[in-house]
Amino acid sequence: MAKELSRCLTAIQPSATLAIDSKAKALKAAGLDVVGFGAGEPDFNTPAHVIRAAIKAMEEGKTRYTPAAGTPELRKAICAKLERDNGLTYTPEQIVVSNGAKHSLFNALQAVCNPGDEVILPAPYWVSYFELIKMAGGVPVLVHTSEDSGFLASVKQLEQALTPKTKAIILNSPCNPTGAVYSAGQLKEIADFAVKNDLYVISDEIYECLVYDGTVHTSIASFGPEIKELTVVVNGLSKAYAMTGWRIGYTASNTAIAKAMSNYQSHATSNPNSIAQAASIAALEGDQEEQRRMVSEFSRRRQYMMQRIAGINGITAVTPKGAFYVFANISGLLGKKYGDRTITCAMDFADLLLENGNTAVVPGEAFGDPHYIRLAYATDMQSIIKGMDRIERFVGQLTD
Repeated sequence: MAKELSRCLTAIQPSATLAIDSKAKALKAAGLDVVGFGAGEPDFNTPAHVIRAAIKAMEEGKTRYTPAAGTPELRKAICAKLERDNGLTYTPEQIVVSNGAKHSLFNALQAVCNPGDEVILPAPYWVSYFELIKMAGGVPVLVHTSEDSGFLASVKQLEQALTPKTKAIILNSPCNPTGAVYSAGQLKEIADFAVKNDLYVISDEIYECLVYDGTVHTSIASFGPEIKELTVVVNGLSKAYAMTGWRIGYTASNTAIAKAMSNYQSHATSNPNSIAQAASIAALEGDQEEQRRMVSEFSRRRQYMMQRIAGINGITAVTPKGAFYVFANISGLLGKKYGDRTITCAMDFADLLLENGNTAVVPGEAFGDPHYIRLAYATDMQSIIKGMDRIERFVGQLTD
């Protein structure tokens, strides 16, 4: 009889976003014309000057191990970026470069959590936060937000979730999946709450440059030395520079946390990819025009998607202020039927749409709310038009 596997690992659920994307890709491989609104991956190629920097690094022999926390050059470039864009002053010793921002989040939670520690998590939440907290031995404590609040958690809600076991708060602004962005005033209130209660804040800012309609991103760590000491800023290159496959994320934190994460990473994965690190320096220090062009195009797609949703009976959505997702409310479709199948939740809707409309969306169950679906507009406009046509057609075929 086989020995029992790790209870921690067997309790972890697979990523629903990647599962949907894999299913859509399998259907495509089988010859079907599938539109994918699933994975949050820009359809643009990595900027040319970043690619050239990677080629140059390989030609110069930068193909060996680097320090576990990243090369000194990249950590200096990250410090300069944080000072320039966020008004945050860090030293290279306070920066840890990892294999993508998800790895950075993993490290951060491993660094601050002990078994049984509670981590406040506003919902809807990115699917991996919940599992990452559990992997660190922590306990997710959900704070449910709503459309009425713009999907933003209030200090009053955080106070209600607070217990003697609370150790940290996870903030994601701009937010995946809702596109919500906390204002400076709201972040200042949360910062004061965290300082008052001596709570760590893990601030995921991976979508910081993807904001629209004059919205401004602010880092919670910028509200003074006390909150900065308690904050682990998480960011990366994947979304802003279309570098998802390069796998470079990073954290900025106090020196003790940074040292703990660096030591942990040195045994877990060693250093991040040396070539990708060299390319990341070029991304951070080089011309940002390509990034601005991507943001402009994302905004155009966002506006189109919102216009189309407004014309579909039974589906509504709050206009996202950031990231590249629309979190669409399908409550008006629950109870309706496609053939002999009744739609009771977002999972039913997503399955039926993929099977009968060749369009992949992510069900809201993955984010903590079964009344919503997430549609990523990080794909070309032609595909968005085709996909929205299919969704509209599919909804029109539903019966009471």
